[in-house]
Amino acid sequence: MIEPLPAPVSSPRSGRFLVLAVVFICAACGLVYELELVALASYLIGDSVTQASVVLSVMVFAMGVGSLLAKRLRCRAAVGFGLIEAALALVGGCSAIALYATFAWFGGSRYALVAFSLAIGILIGAEIPLLMTLIQRVSRRAAGDVIGTVADLFAADYVGALVGGLAFPFLLLPQLGQLTAALLTGAVNAVAGGSLVLLLFGRDLSPRARWTLIGANAAVLAVLALTTALVGDFEQAARRAVYGGQVRVAVQTRVQEVVLTGTGGSPLDLFLDGRLRIDGRDAARYRAALVAPALDAGPHGRVLILGGGDGLAAREALSHPGVRSVTLVEIDPGLVQLAREDPQLAALNGHAYRDPRLRTVIADAFGWLRGDGYASGSYDAIVSDLPDPGITASTKLYSQEFYGLAARLLAPGGRLVVHAGPVAARPRTFWTVAATVRAAGLTTVEYRATGSGAGFTAGPDRASASPKSPRDWGFVLAARPAPRPFTTGAAGARSGVRLPLGSEPLAPPRGADAVPPSTLVHPRYAD
Repeated sequence: MIEPLPAPVSSPRSGRFLVLAVVFICAACGLVYELELVALASYLIGDSVTQASVVLSVMVFAMGVGSLLAKRLRCRAAVGFGLIEAALALVGGCSAIALYATFAWFGGSRYALVAFSLAIGILIGAEIPLLMTLIQRVSRRAAGDVIGTVADLFAADYVGALVGGLAFPFLLLPQLGQLTAALLTGAVNAVAGGSLVLLLFGRDLSPRARWTLIGANAAVLAVLALTTALVGDFEQAARRAVYGGQVRVAVQTRVQEVVLTGTGGSPLDLFLDGRLRIDGRDAARYRAALVAPALDAGPHGRVLILGGGDGLAAREALSHPGVRSVTLVEIDPGLVQLAREDPQLAALNGHAYRDPRLRTVIADAFGWLRGDGYASGSYDAIVSDLPDPGITASTKLYSQEFYGLAARLLAPGGRLVVHAGPVAARPRTFWTVAATVRAAGLTTVEYRATGSGAGFTAGPDRASASPKSPRDWGFVLAARPAPRPFTTGAAGARSGVRLPLGSEPLAPPRGADAVPPSTLVHPRYAD
């Protein structure tokens, strides 16, 4: 039996406004869930393009399924909508914490990601048909103006999505973090859906339906509130499961999650978005292999470092005699502040930020090279100490366009050195970096260094890294004209670039010349 037209709790105009307001709120919440899944999947699994494609395609498909299933609820549209919103609030609100838990304790979140995308998509898809039914019942105008009603409904939905999409990166994520933001969004979703049904249609529900709806929303809000109260303890336990029991600092900056481990005199490790960037046992070896060959190859009065907010590359550059100035371009001010103030990290970077020769610029490296960097003059050596290619937004920083911009800043005889990721684990990625640098008009020589630590690392890399193989790093040294040949051995008997201990030149494998470069419109990197 179809629900009768409700008694006029409010005027048709105010009732219509209330329905559209709830449409606005539900659309904002739905987009927050969607962005939450994309952001967390990119962090936990890696390869942001693939994860965004999976989430969006599964959710859009599931929304179609949900719209079809909603036809069965038209005869109970009011209570059906209320229960769907309660379920959406529970599933969407707890999705982030569930994904993080599966990653921390089970080592992977791919299946959970698909499951939550499917469930949230089905529930979101069921909203609009039921809301259409409700607004027709509460507004007398709807019977004669279906097109106007649909237009109003979708306008409120799209504007709500805009607000949710902007609130997530600029308000919810930096202020609350991923887990609390999702839980708070779920609470808002439950209150909005339950309030609409009880205020406008409560008189027409049977006592059983009314108390079922009240009980369901109360239970959902209780679960979300309890989970929010325990989220701090959960984060600590999950971090211990991922990083071990020696986490000292864990902060969410406006750019990334920064975690420092190392207590009781153990070596410091720095993780950015779950990926190991500094291993205290190998930090000096890595930075020497990155910086020393470029500076030893010729003049190095002016040095530019792209990335490297931890300060270790700056320390290595400043330790070379003859370096007059170092400009460091880092996008994350939170990381720079930590490198200045954390006693253990500051000691590891030799308090480089206190050196008056170091100038720090907070900016995206690509944008800075296009703008202010071009006006800053030329540099004898440019050091690219950026996250591995293929990680989140790093692909553009390993593109032909990026290296072309960097090459403009090289002084005559200047050198560019690029951290190109591990050679053993991702050889095609490494040789793609080399091909991309050459495509920018530079001549390259490739080399690698090995560390003493094992290849295992926390975060998205841990599924593919081998705990038995030694860690290695690949580098590309480039110049116009060609860099001088490498000198092997500690004595440096013949002229050329001397490699630090533990480093070796690399000969291109067969077919390396055919590897295509990576560009902004044709990215070639993937995790």
